[in-house]
Amino acid sequence: MQQSVFESVRYSAACQGCGAEAEWQGVQALVGDSLRWDVGSTCSACGFAVAVCGRDLPDELRGRLLSEHRPAALQVPLPVQKTKVMRVLRAELSIGLADVKVVLERVLAGAYAGTLPEIERLARRLRAAGVDAMAVRPACV
Repeated sequence: MQQSVFESVRYSAACQGCGAEAEWQGVQALVGDSLRWDVGSTCSACGFAVAVCGRDLPDELRGRLLSEHRPAALQVPLPVQKTKVMRVLRAELSIGLADVKVVLERVLAGAYAGTLPEIERLARRLRAAGVDAMAVRPACV
């Protein structure tokens, strides 16, 4: 069984019930082979509570996670069988041949990045296809 990978963030935003400032919590997780996310809040002013979840990460939550934790990068040591990497990228990212070549170059340069759960899922798919791949968090510059 593979270990779950997650990132979470806390932030303040308006309560949907009364408009007061409320504390929100958001998380994205890789559980097994599935990416999931959820966001929730309980307002201390009025008691309004909300929880929302899904599979496709909303842009706002993705931006908060990337800002809080910094992007993780997909690392694929060279030399590598490019056709194997391209096959996985096309399947996982639902992209065509022209786009996959651009993404492949970003991967090989260590410049393909995203949230840690997103990149770890892609690394797992590459490892299952026989490609040595890792999700890494580059050092701050």
